[in-house]
Amino acid sequence: MDLDRYRIPVEQLRWTCDTSLLDFTSTEELPDLDYAIGQKRALRSIEFGLEMEETGFNLYIAGETGTGRASTIRTILGKRAQHEPQPNDWVYVNNFKDSLSAVSLSLPAGQGGQLASDMKELVDAFRKEIPKALESPEYEFRRSEILEQYQAANNELFQALEKESGKHGFALQRTVSGLVIVPQKEGRNYTQEEYEALTQRKRDKLDQTGKKLTERLNEVLRQVRENEKATKELLSQADRELGMSCLGHRLGPLKEKYASLEKVLAYLEAVQEDILNNLEDFKPQAAQPQIPGIRMPRQEPSFERYDVNLLVDNSATKGAPVVFEANPTYNNLFGRIEHVMQYGGVAVTDFTMIRPGALHRANGGYLVIDAREVLINPFVWDSLKRCIRTGEIRIEDVLEQYRFMTMVTLKPEAVQLQAKIIMIGTPWIYYLLYYLDPDYRKFFKVKAEFDSSVIRSSEVMRDYALFVATHCRCENLLHFDRSGMARLLEYTARMVEDQHRLSSQFMEISDFIREASFWAKKDGHSIVSGAAVLRAAEEKLYRFNRIEERMHELYEDGIIMVDTDGAVAGQINGLSVLDLGDHTFGRPSRITASVYTGKGGMVNIEREAKLSGPIHDKGVMILTGYLGSIFALERPLSLSASICFEQSYSGIEGDSASSTELYALLSALSGVALSQGIAVTGSVNQRGIIQPIGGVNFKIEGFYAVCKSQGLTGRQGVIIPKANERHLMLNDQVVAAVTAGMFSIWSVETIEQGIEILSGMKAGVRGKNGRFPKGTLYHLVDERLRRMAETLVKKDEKGKSRAAKGPRRHTPA
Repeated sequence: MDLDRYRIPVEQLRWTCDTSLLDFTSTEELPDLDYAIGQKRALRSIEFGLEMEETGFNLYIAGETGTGRASTIRTILGKRAQHEPQPNDWVYVNNFKDSLSAVSLSLPAGQGGQLASDMKELVDAFRKEIPKALESPEYEFRRSEILEQYQAANNELFQALEKESGKHGFALQRTVSGLVIVPQKEGRNYTQEEYEALTQRKRDKLDQTGKKLTERLNEVLRQVRENEKATKELLSQADRELGMSCLGHRLGPLKEKYASLEKVLAYLEAVQEDILNNLEDFKPQAAQPQIPGIRMPRQEPSFERYDVNLLVDNSATKGAPVVFEANPTYNNLFGRIEHVMQYGGVAVTDFTMIRPGALHRANGGYLVIDAREVLINPFVWDSLKRCIRTGEIRIEDVLEQYRFMTMVTLKPEAVQLQAKIIMIGTPWIYYLLYYLDPDYRKFFKVKAEFDSSVIRSSEVMRDYALFVATHCRCENLLHFDRSGMARLLEYTARMVEDQHRLSSQFMEISDFIREASFWAKKDGHSIVSGAAVLRAAEEKLYRFNRIEERMHELYEDGIIMVDTDGAVAGQINGLSVLDLGDHTFGRPSRITASVYTGKGGMVNIEREAKLSGPIHDKGVMILTGYLGSIFALERPLSLSASICFEQSYSGIEGDSASSTELYALLSALSGVALSQGIAVTGSVNQRGIIQPIGGVNFKIEGFYAVCKSQGLTGRQGVIIPKANERHLMLNDQVVAAVTAGMFSIWSVETIEQGIEILSGMKAGVRGKNGRFPKGTLYHLVDERLRRMAETLVKKDEKGKSRAAKGPRRHTPA
């Protein structure tokens, strides 16, 4: 029987890079790579998202770790931001009307620092000039003149009152309770006896006169208070005139300098008013009394209220800012308010202790953050959405709502936000947010997805060479020659198990470039050749495959029983893949099937033992559908069968063994032995068509290793689905064994083709008479099923006959 038509030629077992396609001698000749490789869809999405200025068109860059997401967006933003306008500076200044608040000011780039410097110079000048002006003879004379006028007016009022009182026999006297009008006799006050000795008429007259004079005294006192108020106003006016004489020639130029900024002008006006109202703070302060043995801090007026807190300084920024926040905690992202502990353990703060976050620094530009880090940090995700929704950054104490007592703290004015937010994360996080958070769709409307592999072409292969050149140049590694570059491209194709695609897991590729350079240098070479790349791959495999080697020892010792020679009915070698995270390898497993007469149908022993996953269960159920469609056209499918993965003590998932199980079942039904030197992988549908599976290279190599340890006979090999031919990137050992005729790889499209390879018999096709041709495997299966069905019918009829006759009577002897 000719089975060569199913055998895959050696040249199709892997893709081999033709070095003639590489137009360089060494990657050192090549320029740097400044764009992403093969990510056209992602780049177009990024370009669209960056150019859309409407609200909510922020970006989510999706892709697996190592696909170049961060480096690509860093490069794109670095080029784009240089040509965008420079954003404004942001400062916080004191709110003179509300000390628990702070005013945010936006100034053109560079002017924030200038305002801070101007205010410092202004206050320093006032602290020198105002005290001198307050001590000047002109100011002292003006104050003395005002006070003298006040004193003279008061004296005039009191003298007139004393004169009027004297005419009526009264005098103005000062007592503990204040000024009073008292009657006098002969220059002295009346005694109680003298007052009582007066006639009633005289007493009444004296009382009436005293009442009038007291009313006159109250009028004088009211006038004195009015004079005092007017004097204070005159003194204040004098202070303001003095202050204005000091402030005017300094504040005037500042007002002209910032004339185009209304909010800054309003702040300067508030500063001027506060200084004029607090000129006493500029006077020299008297020394504080000291307690012996205790050094008391000197209490002086604070001028920090005139400071300018430069929150964001964009004076040195070229174009728009690009901020990559590696640790997006709440404070790092939205800013914080610091506190200082003073005497007595009291924590105090003011507007000068407001610190910026990454959003402040990225305002007017771009903020790039990791999606996972955003989600695992408390309060960050909700606060970020709030900032995007309101278009402002508000610094708040997020723990305030969790305290038993409310603390008095600052409430700074919000800063207007105008930035593009870019989150980098996995596709899993993207869809998690998309389906579970409705707000996410409003604020991150652009998805740029990086693929983990790219289609191989001559342009892409050259881009990979540029990537290697750039990487070697940046990290001072040995460059690759054409053979080394060719082997590296083959290695990336094996990473994705595809002869037509290359891996874009550039983090892993970069590590492999470093390893290849290391081994080339260790071997004394000045360039990385194909041999160095092969050694790097072998050394990497050796570091991770300890468990694989231990498992192969179990095969060699016969502890795990797998036959690689001979033929057995109802037994076959299936292939599976073990993924340990850092290493993946294939291992063969013996699969057995047994059939017997009955109506139990298909029994999956793994499922009964709860070791089977739902996909594997589905694959077993498909077998019943296939058998029914082929062999149960005229009669019911009357059989009981059990299928088992022998020596399997852990869970089994996936349907890649469903065709293998079907082969074992057909063999058990027909009694035809299957070759034990051939392992099988591939899923099957109800029509018997073989479907592709994953991990084909690991499975083939795993079975080859077992065959090699037990001895290659030339009759061994693996049957794979036809659709998996493009995924073959087998290692050199397997390719060499196939070349030498000691191992074979077959590909099939149907169950009938596979059973022909395993059994050496034609499967057979049902003829017009409804029968399979004699000498075919399906004829044997059909006959076996027919006999089993007839046996069941006879058994059922016998049971019915007994039931009709009734139970037997037993007569005692």
